[in-house]
Formats: sequence, C-alpha cells, structure tokens
Amino acid sequence: MFGFPKLAPIYEFKTYDQWRHQFMRRRLRLGILFGLLYFITFLPLDTLKYLSSRELADLLWIVTNVIRMGLLLFCLGLIRKNSNRPRHLTAVFLVASWSISLLHRFHETYVGLASQTPISEPDLFSWALSFITQATLIPVGWPLHLISQLGVIVYYLVVNPLLGLQVVTPGLPAASLLLNTFWICCICNCSVYFYEKLSRENFAINRQLLEAQEKSERLLLNILPGPIAEQLKRSPDIIAESFAEVTVLFADIVNFTQMTEQQSATNVVDFLNQVFSRFDRLAESHGLEKIKTIGDAYMVAAGLPQPQENHAAAVAAMAVEMQKALAEFNAETNQSIALRIGIHTGPVVAGVIGLKKFAYDLWGDTVNTASRMESHGIPNRIQISEATYRCLRENGERYEFHQRGPIVIKGKGAMVTYLMDPQTTDTAVSSLV
Repeated sequence: MFGFPKLAPIYEFKTYDQWRHQFMRRRLRLGILFGLLYFITFLPLDTLKYLSSRELADLLWIVTNVIRMGLLLFCLGLIRKNSNRPRHLTAVFLVASWSISLLHRFHETYVGLASQTPISEPDLFSWALSFITQATLIPVGWPLHLISQLGVIVYYLVVNPLLGLQVVTPGLPAASLLLNTFWICCICNCSVYFYEKLSRENFAINRQLLEAQEKSERLLLNILPGPIAEQLKRSPDIIAESFAEVTVLFADIVNFTQMTEQQSATNVVDFLNQVFSRFDRLAESHGLEKIKTIGDAYMVAAGLPQPQENHAAAVAAMAVEMQKALAEFNAETNQSIALRIGIHTGPVVAGVIGLKKFAYDLWGDTVNTASRMESHGIPNRIQISEATYRCLRENGERYEFHQRGPIVIKGKGAMVTYLMDPQTTDTAVSSLV
C-alpha cells in the first residue's frame, strides 16, 4: 500500500490527459504519504504535551490528528481501488487536502466555542505550508487548488464569525490577513498553472519526437530486415554475413515493357503497386525476406537474416500463392498478366551497402542462378533448380514436379531444371523438354 508505483513511459500514452491522470495519481499518493509521515512525527510530541498538561484541548488535538491520518489512509485506499477514474482523484485530493487544513480549523473552532475565547490569530504558517506543499507535490490543476484554498479561507472568515467567534485581532487587521492570504494563494496557483502549461508542452514535444522516431524506424524496417536494422542502429560498421544455404526467388511479369508503352505513368505505377503489395503480404505471412524490386522483377529470399530450416518449402509455398494472387488480380481487373518464377537454393553473401539510401542485398552464384531460373522459365510456371528440387523432395514436400532439360542456361551451360505445379499430389517425376 505504501509503495511508490512507477510512472509508465510517455510513449505508452496516446493523449496528454491519459498521461496526466497517471502522473497525478502517483503524485497524489506521494503527497498523502508525506502528510501521514508529517502527523506521525508530531504524534509523540503531542502525546508528551498532553501527558504533561492533561488539558482537554491537547487531547482533542491528538484525536484530530488521528482522524486526519485515518482519512489519509482512506484516501490511499481509494487511489488504489479506483486508479483509472479521474473523478475519484478529484474527490481524493479534496478529502486529503481538507483533512489536513480544515480539520485544523475545526479544532480551533471547537476550542474557541468550548472556552468562549476568540481565535486569537489565523495560523498563516500552517496555511502557507499546506498550500505550498500541495502545489509542489500534487500539481493537479490550479482550479482544484483554488477550491481547496477557498474552502479553508471561507470557513475561517465566514463560518467562524457566524458561530460568534472573533477571527481577526487588532494586531492583524482584516486587510493584512486577506492580503497575505491572497499572495499565498496566488503564488501557489500560479506555480501550478505554469507547471501544467510546461507539462503539456513537454508532453507534446516528447510525443512528436516519439512519433518521428517510430516513423523513422518503420521506414528503416521497410528498407532493412528487423535484425539488420537493429544492428545498424547499434553500430555503423560494415554489415556482411555468409549463409551456407538459403532459397532465392525471382518473379518477373511477362511482356511488361510492351504493356508500359500503352499505359500512362500513373497506371503503370498503380498496377505494379497493386501486384507487389499482394506479394509483400504473402512474403510477410510466410516469414520471408523481401530483398528488392527491380523494375517489374520481384526478389525474395528465405533463410536470412535468421536461419530457417524449411526455407525451400516456404519459398515454394509463396511461389504457388503468388500465382494464385495474380490469377485473382487478373479476374478482378480483367487483365491477362503472366508471371515467370524462378527458384534456386545455395550459399549467399548478404549485407548492407550505401551511405544515404541503405540497401540489404545478396551476392553470389545462387542469386545469379535464381535469376536465370526465372529468365529461362515459362510464363505462369514455377521453374526450380535441381538443388531446390532436392531440398523439397528430402523434406517430403508434396508437389508435382516435371523434369525439364538439360537446358542451356546463360552463363551456366546445360542444367537440369524442374517445373513445379501448384498441386498437392505426390506423383512420380515426369519429363518435360
């Protein structure tokens, strides 16, 4: 109950009011704890005073302070129970504030009525101490502080005289009392007002900085894989790594150049954005890493920057869904777009290049071979290398494979390749030249 809860980081709050509520809850709890400690420290002195005097007024003062402490404990319980309700915090503040300041006035009134003596002078020291302490420890908003202060002042200057008690002595004229009280309240409320203004401005600046940081991180993650982006933020050193086995996919839109000659620039960009956005969602759903787009070509890889056991299967599954996605796109837009897909598995080197526009790229014969699998492929078919074919067969992936070749691949010579059909039938490998 007496612990000090930590305030959540500012980025967890979307609005200033949310942050302010949690902050005020914490500061209100702190102020109440200080009030409890204050009365606890004076309790032994008050008890010794009563034991030496045996006067009823001293005993009533001890009872008053015990009631104060009880009310403050009650307020702590309300804060703990109703932490997410702003109206409860307002009520708790007023109860806690008046339990400290008004109960003192009640004690003075009772003693004055019992002894038929005037209240010799207002306790400006206790007023100033309580008002300034509240303003510094619990800056809950100047209107609420003003209500708390007026409650004490009105009681002292209005209620006491109505009860027949004198509250202003000749040595302290009413004008002087009002002037002192005015300046005490002004200083406290102005400090709370300026604190509130500064807090609001500080929150707005921090939110802008956090939003800018989040935007920068989102942009960076759109360019680089998450682990690479984190590594780049930690260290500006060259990022390069070798991977023993990954699977690379290239996809290319057939006759795209001829299509662009008959379309406006806006239509061309919109077309590519629609198609590649579908591919992006597929890559994310399969846990693949989009490397880049080159014109109308789309490149994706699996097994990096984090190793992945089923990298070939994941790429094969995406290739099948890419063809389905393009077929759905054609049906929706009345187009007849064809796609060539090529896949190869092998070692690569990956890293980040560039000074201003970072790029995460792959190098090696595996990349070149995957590109050749696409460029020497057949429209609307998925062509894979023998290395990828072995990975899929060894892992028991259920596709229909048609052997093609050996065919002459530019820069590679004669190679045996396979066409993979998007069907889940486990048939024998057939030959297709």
